[in-house]
Amino acid sequence: MQISDFDYALPTELIAQHPPDERSAARLLVLTGGGLEDRMMWDLPSLLDPGDLLVFNDTRVIPARVYARKPSGGRVELLVERLVNKRVARVHARASKPFRTGQRLEVEGGGELLVVAREGELLRIESPGEDLMDLLERAGHVPLPPYIHRPDRPFDRERYQSLFAVKPGAVAAPTASLHFDAALLAAIGARGVEMACVTLHVGAGTFQPVRVEDPRQHRLHREWFAVESQAVAMIRAAKARGGRVIAVGTTVARSLESAAATGEIVAGAGDTRLYILPGYRFRVIDVLITNFHLPRSTLLMLVAAAAGREKVLRAYRHAVAQAYRFYSYGDAMWVPVDGRYRAGR
Repeated sequence: MQISDFDYALPTELIAQHPPDERSAARLLVLTGGGLEDRMMWDLPSLLDPGDLLVFNDTRVIPARVYARKPSGGRVELLVERLVNKRVARVHARASKPFRTGQRLEVEGGGELLVVAREGELLRIESPGEDLMDLLERAGHVPLPPYIHRPDRPFDRERYQSLFAVKPGAVAAPTASLHFDAALLAAIGARGVEMACVTLHVGAGTFQPVRVEDPRQHRLHREWFAVESQAVAMIRAAKARGGRVIAVGTTVARSLESAAATGEIVAGAGDTRLYILPGYRFRVIDVLITNFHLPRSTLLMLVAAAAGREKVLRAYRHAVAQAYRFYSYGDAMWVPVDGRYRAGR
């Protein structure tokens, strides 16, 4: 296995810089037993069967990007990786000169941060005057991914969140869920399909490139997840009645598969570094709904593990030829796991 096995050519103009006017107006590329179908997200109910279970990630993106100034006047950009407690966070930091322990930073928009320590490539910072979430809500910016080449705008505060986003902690959105609006959810419910939620707080490491030639040598970033007992019960019930468990996004897939690390899914919470590569045997999910991912990325490898590398790369080439929109604000795919093709009735 080589990292070049997961490469593909993408014209930059296909990288979506803005969301569609309506959430469910995105396109949906469906992998079928016979090939590919070009559909729309609002066609999703026709792919579902009564008794299926859709699982969403209910994490909420925090305004995790902060701009500040050193006492010297030098500008600093901070991106929260994880909230440690109400006053402390671990952050990625960019500045023209190194940081010093004890250095105070004046936040643009009001407030102050203190550099507590360096932790590898990250800084530990503290908000001495107020809760960090209060500071972020007032002065923080939506942490749009690096391939969106524009500043965040007021509409991103709402559109870079799913309708399920209730638990703050992510610094990137679980983007597959961005395509679901109230009308689509109502149509799915009318099909007799159930819905459940898990939580995985997406970290900035989700955009970390794989820098080794053998992707098996890459070390995945750590993210916090929780699968509660209600979700476990709904998954077991869906399996018992012959329904499919459909993961809305790679974060849901990793959460559910992490919760089934011992072979059977159980409730639990903690950090996961589950790295899903081709050859992985999925224990829980039957279908993955996911956006298109960066070349050579761990997320593309996960999709390739679900449906096969050649089939996925062929689908990506088709998507490029048909001018699908790529990445966070782009279009989506329906990916049956391990050839588990079954059309909705």
